[in-house]
Amino acid sequence: MQKPDCAWNLSDLASVPQNGIKVMSTFACGGGSSMGYKRAGCEVIAANDIDPEMAWHYKLNIKPKHYYLCPINELLTKELPPELFDLDILDGSPPCSTFSMAGSREKAWGKEKHFREGQAKQVLSDLFFDYLDLVGRLRPKVAIAENVKGMILGNAKGYTKMVMARFKELGYRPQLFLLNAADCGVPQRRERVFFCAVRNDIDVPLLKLAPTHRWISAGEATKDVQELTDDEKVETKPTPLDLKWWKLTKPGNDYGDSCRAAGIKEAYFNHVVWPDKRLHRSLTATTEQYTHWKSCRKLTYREWRRLGSFPDDYQAKTDKIGKYMIGMSVPPKMTEVVARAVCEQWLNIKHLITLKKVA
Repeated sequence: MQKPDCAWNLSDLASVPQNGIKVMSTFACGGGSSMGYKRAGCEVIAANDIDPEMAWHYKLNIKPKHYYLCPINELLTKELPPELFDLDILDGSPPCSTFSMAGSREKAWGKEKHFREGQAKQVLSDLFFDYLDLVGRLRPKVAIAENVKGMILGNAKGYTKMVMARFKELGYRPQLFLLNAADCGVPQRRERVFFCAVRNDIDVPLLKLAPTHRWISAGEATKDVQELTDDEKVETKPTPLDLKWWKLTKPGNDYGDSCRAAGIKEAYFNHVVWPDKRLHRSLTATTEQYTHWKSCRKLTYREWRRLGSFPDDYQAKTDKIGKYMIGMSVPPKMTEVVARAVCEQWLNIKHLITLKKVA
């Protein structure tokens, strides 16, 4: 079966026309945002993350010139190569669980958290300002930071105002955008905020950023990867909970909906039957909570890659780790939309050629 237009491979990046824009990515995770910049024709020359597992996968797939496995605040005093002081874009996606509407929010602000194995304890609500301090040190032409929609809701608005004020103190003109990944060609409804700030000495107009890509359903995006391999049949087998509730749950709903319909106390609301046509779900790092829309089974890693707009040839140590990284990462096609707008409107780059597979 022919691959859908939304499918792509890392090998396609070799044919993308280069625009000369140099990028460094912080909180780089598995490289979701970095692949977006590369799809837009930028060169990602450096990256940073605190997680050794993420670092291993990033270096394997993205192959950066420089990689810094350390807390971001160590980059404020570490000796760095001259080219990092001449960046076009400094990218960052500070860990955002303390601002997620699904998390503890205010209760977690200002407190240390051991975010994942292999990492030091960090105050997650401070990490955005560590990123901003690095902006102050490196002075890139443009700074782009991504985070959850929860940053512009409720009490978190005050935090966001402080971020905007800090950008201005550093000599940048910031703008804030709320984007939906579905509008960027990603087959999931994933809303994220993007801070885009240009240095004051660069005379450019306000950035216009309003993607209107055709929405792509999960069924369309994964139509050619539905036949399971023997390994996938084992790895995606349903749990007893799935066997009980999947058949009672419509695609797009969760097992909690079925519990409520059955007249019992609502539970299992984190267990979702992924929708094949309607886009109103977002992938998370909880890898075992999603079941397929047509078969009582978990989603495969191949399906996760498509739903996260990751390349088909992205390599991971295990499918579970691969799914986790995709759930944690910015979808590449989402960052690509932001990168193209910034390159064309603020950095005077015109993309004259667009490959069908990469567009």
